[in-house]
Amino acid sequence: MASVDSSWISWGVGVFLLKPLKWTLSNVLGDNKVPAEEVLVALELLKEKAEEVYRLYQNSPLSSHPVVALSELSTLCVGPCPDERTFYLVLLQLQKEKRVTVLEQNGEKIVKFARGPHAKVSPVNDVDVGVYQLMQSEQLLSRKVESLSQEAERCKEEARRACRAGKKQLALRSLKAKQRTEKRIEALHAKLDTVQGILDRIYASQTDQMVFNAYQAGVGALKLSMKDVTVEKAESLVDQIQELCDTQDEVSQTLAGGVTNGLDFDNEELEKELDILLQDTTKEPLDLPDNPHELFYTNSVPIPRISDAELEAELEKLSLSDGGLVPSSKSPKRQLEPTL
Repeated sequence: MASVDSSWISWGVGVFLLKPLKWTLSNVLGDNKVPAEEVLVALELLKEKAEEVYRLYQNSPLSSHPVVALSELSTLCVGPCPDERTFYLVLLQLQKEKRVTVLEQNGEKIVKFARGPHAKVSPVNDVDVGVYQLMQSEQLLSRKVESLSQEAERCKEEARRACRAGKKQLALRSLKAKQRTEKRIEALHAKLDTVQGILDRIYASQTDQMVFNAYQAGVGALKLSMKDVTVEKAESLVDQIQELCDTQDEVSQTLAGGVTNGLDFDNEELEKELDILLQDTTKEPLDLPDNPHELFYTNSVPIPRISDAELEAELEKLSLSDGGLVPSSKSPKRQLEPTL
């Protein structure tokens, strides 16, 4: 913690918290012996506690303000930091991580948190101090209005009791006090509305500044990304793309046409031949004989017919010889020919 500004810690707390730690560190480095009664700090656990406190603040209504009072933050963190030593150690760890900064203003200690989980806290400036003062004024006015509201209700009850008891003058005095209190409440309400309006404008201006910074960063990034891009280059690129597309279309059409091997066909002649074929198919079919096996020969000798009786007589004259059919010597010399 030697590198962290701990001036906001009071002298008593510093003696109670920091001096023993530094003294223990010097003793450890000197003789490597740690007294059994010494309080040791687990750094990993301290970092976890610091992260828990930061998330607790971010999820609380206090995060809507840029700064918060140390007393309010201590009340908020009573869960993870049950004692004062743990709370101060966690704040010192957050300071070391540059996620909080602590400032003492008019006897009041105020804490400023970083706006984002990965952002670093900025130093407390006049705007932060002014916002803190307005916040204190808002809280003071709210408490005053609450107190006066209770007083007005008390005057109303006193007037009711005096009226029931028949004490008319006392009841009138109570009602007059009630009216004066209500007028003071109205005046305080007007002041409270003014303070809240100023705070709303400050928060809105901070939001506008964040949006403006985001727009400015976006414009810078856009300019950097389009540093070498011009309208002329874009038009030239589009022309090149169009030219390549046209070339691709021509190549595709050429390949789709195929190779003709030097043969040129006349479409008119092909159409005439097709018409002739269509006309031939429309003519009447030829009158063919019923028995397709009976053939007619025009320039041939007629084949004589042989009756069945003659065939049977010829078969009777045949004899078996040497495993085959051989005609006998008494068989007629007439040659048999098949009948078609």
